[in-house]
Amino acid sequence: MSLPQVGVGVLIIRNGRVLLGKRKGAHGAGTWSAPGGHLEFGESIEDCARREVLEETGLELTNVRNGPFTNNVFQADNKHYVTIFALAEPLSGEAKTLEPNKCEGWDWFDWNKLPDPLFPPLQTLIRQGYTITNWL
Repeated sequence: MSLPQVGVGVLIIRNGRVLLGKRKGAHGAGTWSAPGGHLEFGESIEDCARREVLEETGLELTNVRNGPFTNNVFQADNKHYVTIFALAEPLSGEAKTLEPNKCEGWDWFDWNKLPDPLFPPLQTLIRQGYTITNWL
């Protein structure tokens, strides 16, 4: 098995709704996930959140803050991730699908009516009892 990796998931909140995209082309294909990606060497969580969201959606973020983490092993993919979540708000604009090989598209969802199936780190976050109201 490979060493654990650090992922950053970004819960972008606007008008009480969270932005999620349907994954494709990688582990977790077909599941709904927050934007995010791998933490790079020397990068802060906040900078990673801003970079990944800009690359994936074109959105610039404000009020970025750290949240909880999850620990997930993807046995079928031989991957182990510790995912650190950040909470943020978009400055303006709409999310664009800038990496169509990785995401089918973005949409806003009520936290209490999230789509199925969810990407495992997001499932774990919910199982741990976190909601967006924990951070608002």
